[in-house]
Amino acid sequence: MVEQTNPTPQTTATVAESRRRQDWTFFLVAVGLLLVLNFVASRYFFRVDLTEDQRYTISDQTKSLLGNLKEPVQVTVYLEGEFPAGFRRLQNSTREMLEEFRLYSDGKLDYNFVDPSANTNEEARNQFYMQLVQQGLQPTNLFAQEGDKKVEKIVFPGAIVAGAGKQTAATLLKGNQAAPPDERLNQSIEGLEYELASAVRKVAAASSGRIGVLQGHGELWVPKAADFLGTLSEYYTVNRVELSQVPDLHSFNLVVMMKPTQPYSEQDKYKLDQFVMRGGKILFLLDGVRAELDSIRNEGMLALPNDVNLQDLLFKYGARVNPDLVQDLNASFLPMVTGYMGNQPQTQLVPWRYYPLVNNFSQSPITRNLDAVQTKFVSSIDTVKAVGIKKTPLLWSSQYSRKRPAPVSLSLNDPRIDRDPKLFKEQAVPMGYLLEGSFKSLWTNRQPPAGTTIPFVGTSKPTKLVVFSDGDLGANEVDPKNGRPMELGYDRFTRLRYANKELLKNTVDYLLDEKGLIELRGKEIKLRPLDKAKLRDERTKWQTLNLGIPLVLLLLFGVFKFWARKRKYAR
Repeated sequence: MVEQTNPTPQTTATVAESRRRQDWTFFLVAVGLLLVLNFVASRYFFRVDLTEDQRYTISDQTKSLLGNLKEPVQVTVYLEGEFPAGFRRLQNSTREMLEEFRLYSDGKLDYNFVDPSANTNEEARNQFYMQLVQQGLQPTNLFAQEGDKKVEKIVFPGAIVAGAGKQTAATLLKGNQAAPPDERLNQSIEGLEYELASAVRKVAAASSGRIGVLQGHGELWVPKAADFLGTLSEYYTVNRVELSQVPDLHSFNLVVMMKPTQPYSEQDKYKLDQFVMRGGKILFLLDGVRAELDSIRNEGMLALPNDVNLQDLLFKYGARVNPDLVQDLNASFLPMVTGYMGNQPQTQLVPWRYYPLVNNFSQSPITRNLDAVQTKFVSSIDTVKAVGIKKTPLLWSSQYSRKRPAPVSLSLNDPRIDRDPKLFKEQAVPMGYLLEGSFKSLWTNRQPPAGTTIPFVGTSKPTKLVVFSDGDLGANEVDPKNGRPMELGYDRFTRLRYANKELLKNTVDYLLDEKGLIELRGKEIKLRPLDKAKLRDERTKWQTLNLGIPLVLLLLFGVFKFWARKRKYAR
């Protein structure tokens, strides 16, 4: 028989003291670990993005831009208030993106959200709206459901970025207006990082590219090119250059050729060629045919090829601007006199087939998620064999277009004539190309022009060229009342804004590869919409599961805990 002894009070006290020491030791160790982890986390910042499309991952280029900020940057976003689900998604994505920016800038970038419609005084609210428009933000009408009625709201889906004594506007609602609303909002979210980073760079970073705008051959200049040149000047150093007045172009990173109308001499062409051979980039805006709307008289005109002595140079590089005009059923509108009431002419907007609206783009960062672009008397482009050159088409006509070879008879009566759609059989006529690689000189196995002092180089460093077959792509309209240049892409007849400025700005950024930010336009976020029919049929089931499963799990946990305690203390 075993004698059972009861523990003494001293033994019980010793055990209790030992447990207290263990508890205190565990507590102090836990606190110490937390302090160490906090210290390490404060010194070594990192985040983990577990989403499939990496939607919360900031690119290395943006991290570098934010990490090198020398002055504080303030971002004011005008997306506060009650919005439908789609706009709330844009609002939340903008907030999340700016929070990432703030963290990677080490607090030098800060942001706040403002509701532009918060003021109940209508006069003060409208005055505030006007201030935002003057600062560069574009309003849009938003239709929302409030209770049983639909209301229309004016919203400003954009932000004002200020820093280092400068300020700029960033438009957050971008994308193709022809796309469904959900898809356009998704395109806007895909471009958030680029739009915000580009605005931050504009106010905080010094320009690091030199652009030469060619003159001396009838090219565009102020006021017709004022808005495009002004936009470039905000990011880069822009200078006017006449080829005949400079020995070479090697002080520039990029040269822009805008609608030349006079032939280039062999000496000037050699300077362009050797500029490319040394890694220079060129943006060509060329007309294949000479045609101007103002030159078309009542009796019409004959549009002839525009030979500026560059075809052999482009041919060597792998492209050819054809002497033709592209007509498209998807075209801009012009006011035409359709009749008279008394002595007063009656005008009506009619489609002018020689002004194709381009809404067919490649997935290149230059053109991805771009809105429609307006062209005027645009020609087709062919590619030719050029070893080692990658040729990427950037934009095409619609599936209802045709090419008319020069000479082309133009008449103001053309819109009045019914055009048979069966005549527009050609699809996707290319009107812009990106050429990349190591180019061969036009003067290979040829004698350089007399009088040149530039040493000959036969094969270029890897470089890039872009060719658009519309010289007016960068031409803004001029207000006939005051002679002031209008915004590039603004159509004063239809009062619509096209994406010409964004296209050319993206092109220049891509050619100069400024911090690689243009690559952010290739970011893709998958849109995963709910199946509305399935949602309607299975709504009750999923609501029940979402509410019931947590309660069942909680009940099971309580039963298990009760059973475990009863078993423990029953011993």
